[in-house]
Amino acid sequence: MTTTRTTTILSAFSHLTSRHHHQVHRRISSSSSNRKMNSPLNRQISNSISGNDNFNLKLVSSSASSSQVGEATDSLRTVFEKLRRPYNPYPLIGWNRHIETIFAAFFRSLPGIRFRRECLRTADDGVVSLDWVCGDDTEIPIDAPVLILLPGLTGGSGDTYVQHMLARARRLRWRVVVFNSRGCGGSPVVTPQFYSASFTGDTREVVKHVNTRYPNSNLYAVGWSLGANILVQYLGEEAENCLLSGGVSLCNPFNLIIADEDFRKGFNNIYDKALARSLTKIFKKHAQLFEDIGGEYDIKLAANAKTVKEFDEGLTRVSFGFNSAEHYYSSSSSSDSIKYVRRPLLCIQAENDPIAPSRGIPYDDIEENPNCLLIVTPKGGHLGWVAGAEAPFGAPWTDPIVIEFLQHIEDPAPASWNSCVTTDDADHSGNGLHKIGV
Repeated sequence: MTTTRTTTILSAFSHLTSRHHHQVHRRISSSSSNRKMNSPLNRQISNSISGNDNFNLKLVSSSASSSQVGEATDSLRTVFEKLRRPYNPYPLIGWNRHIETIFAAFFRSLPGIRFRRECLRTADDGVVSLDWVCGDDTEIPIDAPVLILLPGLTGGSGDTYVQHMLARARRLRWRVVVFNSRGCGGSPVVTPQFYSASFTGDTREVVKHVNTRYPNSNLYAVGWSLGANILVQYLGEEAENCLLSGGVSLCNPFNLIIADEDFRKGFNNIYDKALARSLTKIFKKHAQLFEDIGGEYDIKLAANAKTVKEFDEGLTRVSFGFNSAEHYYSSSSSSDSIKYVRRPLLCIQAENDPIAPSRGIPYDDIEENPNCLLIVTPKGGHLGWVAGAEAPFGAPWTDPIVIEFLQHIEDPAPASWNSCVTTDDADHSGNGLHKIGV
């Protein structure tokens, strides 16, 4: 079997100054009550993966202190132990981005999670649906960390990639809730407005709602595709005031202008038409809400859209006050939000993603933000990543990486991780480069 080797480059940044130092919410117990407190994240990092004949882990410190390089190495080598393993795309399936994308969408197993739905009324009288796992109220500790999941465009709690992530987090006794946007996952639409790539209002209300319900828990979020774009925008808008302790972005289109350009090329037309059908199907269920709405709406265009852009031109851009679809895309790209993120953020992208082009990744802004970490795999398709121990029908390759990242924020130095890697593997150079050969 052919093995695709990868090189991991992690820039380990020194602690932020006391003035700008990001702190992660931690839980403590006292004789009277449980409450949240702040303790610093061990290290903020930025990294990328690219194809190479050798598989090495490199850490480069922004500080001249070699001792700080060592501290970051001890932490990161254990947290990202799985990154030391080669990324092996599953034979035949993983060698073509379209085959991998389609295979994952149609043949990935569904864990079959049972949910209890909560309909949350928003400030503008809209409704979003929160799907909680049945039994969590009695089986999960009240102060357990809470993971909020944001599916991709038209996605919901019934999607396989969502349920696999949920199942993995719940095995660690984390509480998990799926945020189904308006009209998605069977969530009702009760006002003439859906959701968009730029609208973070519902996300903000959901996070506040969950925080109020579980005040002694740390909150985290994972978003896929359009859900990732919305999550990153939310993190940027909230900055230091964000109620989340950390987040993960997967298959984020980042630059929607670039994504739109590639979306209409070659085989990508298949995805464009499929998503347009899903959007029009949701719209037609609630078309009566838009009767005689007037204004710039083009209801006929939206109802019969053959592409996502036609739907956005007829409905989405008007609902959210944009002059055109191009104006909507340029104003809704989360690549512009990266520089403002002040919580630990892991971004995972596939170099060959047909829907979230790698040329749209804001490499410079991610590298310059000490709160962000970027992983780019050579293959993976869109929401595919058919690789790893559970391939081809099980969880994506990314799931263990995501959970290890979130665990590290929640508990930076669990003793059980210390035996993963020893410092005997390390080779120090005079340039502050810490290299681990595998």
